[in-house]
Amino acid sequence: MEPLVDPFGRRIEYLRISVTDRCDLRCKYCIPEGFHGFEEPGHWLGFDEMERLVRLFARLGLRRVRLTGGEPLLRRGIEELAGRIAGVPGIEDLSLSTNATQLARHAQGLRAAGVTRLNVSLDSLRPERIERINGRPVFDKIMAGIQAAKAAGFAPIKINMVALAGENDDEIDAMVAWCMEQGFVLRLIENMPMGDTARHVRYLDLQPVKEQLRSRFGLVDTVLPGGGPARYLGTPDGRFTVGFITPISQHFCATCNRVRLTVDGVLHLCLGQEDRFEFRPLLRGGASDEEIVAAIHAAIAKKPERHEFREQPQKLVRFMNMTGG
Repeated sequence: MEPLVDPFGRRIEYLRISVTDRCDLRCKYCIPEGFHGFEEPGHWLGFDEMERLVRLFARLGLRRVRLTGGEPLLRRGIEELAGRIAGVPGIEDLSLSTNATQLARHAQGLRAAGVTRLNVSLDSLRPERIERINGRPVFDKIMAGIQAAKAAGFAPIKINMVALAGENDDEIDAMVAWCMEQGFVLRLIENMPMGDTARHVRYLDLQPVKEQLRSRFGLVDTVLPGGGPARYLGTPDGRFTVGFITPISQHFCATCNRVRLTVDGVLHLCLGQEDRFEFRPLLRGGASDEEIVAAIHAAIAKKPERHEFREQPQKLVRFMNMTGG
């Protein structure tokens, strides 16, 4: 079958699936406290529907899938879904993003199901700061989840830290030291202006941070598997790696190879634009595989060239949990 190539020549081989828009945290850059605009459960795609879409995408060259949310571990039966997707012919890499509050009881099951890599959100090493940024006193749960993942054999474990000016930027060195000690990959992320909540958080340009860390620790350019947007530096001996996800200061749109499927079956073609395609009506309306494959091609043909986070920061009104990370 003809592979998925967008209008700008980018090969699309990475799908991020939001299995739920629910989350047990209220991070100040994501979901506002008191938010009630969650999708109706009757609109959620079932596991059969998700697996069918992945199988059809895989026939067109999809190779990587990431399970996201909200918090994906809140979706009942997540290990079953992971196992089904891991078994799809052509899928070479299945990963999952989590806030780790539920990870202690899921780590072994996810590993057994075929999840190969984990990204864990951790914005601070201070319990009181975690509560202020993430809205809940969950530091101990997060740490227990991370250690359970380590014990289950996940490697590498990537620690995602959203760098917030005046909030946690004074902790970056401490996070580097901790990740070095634990054997984790650190990824520093610039806050994206998605929804009013995120726009009220002070943005931190990571380019100066990157050069400071390069100089301080003698880091050199390197690469890691995963297919995502991070640019990496590492120690010459390979013992530590830090990535930088910089959608504002140095966007990575020219190499974007991914699209995002929401829990209700909407395919978002760009995290920072409103271009979208709804698959739920096709999945529930009796569409054939050939019709859905044609729809996938039609959707990818709508993928925009780039986001406009810097030029139009007020443009995007949906919150991050509604799209998936």
